Amino acid sequence: MAMKIRLARGGSKKRPFYRIVAADSRMPRDGRFIEKLGTYNPLLPKDSEERVKMDVDAIKAWLEKGAQPTDRVSRMLEAAGVIEKKQRSNPKKGTPGAKANERAEEKAAKAAAASEAPAEEASAE
Repeated sequence: MAMKIRLARGGSKKRPFYRIVAADSRMPRDGRFIEKLGTYNPLLPKDSEERVKMDVDAIKAWLEKGAQPTDRVSRMLEAAGVIEKKQRSNPKKGTPGAKANERAEEKAAKAAAASEAPAEEASAE
């Protein structure tokens, strides 16, 4: 049986609230789960202690049994120090686009022209 540690959505419309659960991967997102491992409330501020609550011991036990965390849960576990950080690679996401490169070149040209102009005035005097 393929086990997942994932989020199960609760809460009303536009007011999400998630349970961190251990579930069979074949079950629906909000369907049957085996054990509740914690909660996640995205509406709370990021520095709030109540935003993510996890039973770390239970999560470690499920990880030892072979349960695979989803990407979002693995990020929460990395932040809590339960698992080591994965190396994620999306090299194109951080590179600026064509328009941003043009703006940067124009800004550099203006800065170079501005720095040369006062030097020429000082040498003329």
